[in-house]
Amino acid sequence: MQLNPYLNFNGQCRVAFEFYQRCLGGEIVAMQTHGDSPMAEHVPPDWRDSIIHARLVMGDTVLMGSDVPPQHYERPKGLAVSIHLDAAEEADRIFNALAENGTVQMPIQETFWATRFGMLVDQYGTPWMVNCQKPE
Repeated sequence: MQLNPYLNFNGQCRVAFEFYQRCLGGEIVAMQTHGDSPMAEHVPPDWRDSIIHARLVMGDTVLMGSDVPPQHYERPKGLAVSIHLDAAEEADRIFNALAENGTVQMPIQETFWATRFGMLVDQYGTPWMVNCQKPE
């Protein structure tokens, strides 16, 4: 079994996934618009360039998302996308990249369980936790 985060956006899915690819690496293997789908005739013309499905693959990890109609969009709350890394330098790099134009909730730092841990909400409204656990 594999669990994959699926993020919803308010018309910013394309730019968010391009940003995530720059921050996290990997490859965007899907970026389909509503206009390129079989549903094209059922969406308003101004909605056809929005993303119906995006998929970013980083090794065995997959991040997916889409734009949702404005009347159905809600900012994420009560959850975070958690990233676990082996190297403190990589945790720092990813945290700082994701924090660009976002809101840092807890600066990345050493904690009792981690050589690095930090929390933020990125510029697209996605909450993140970046963790580099201490060796056991």
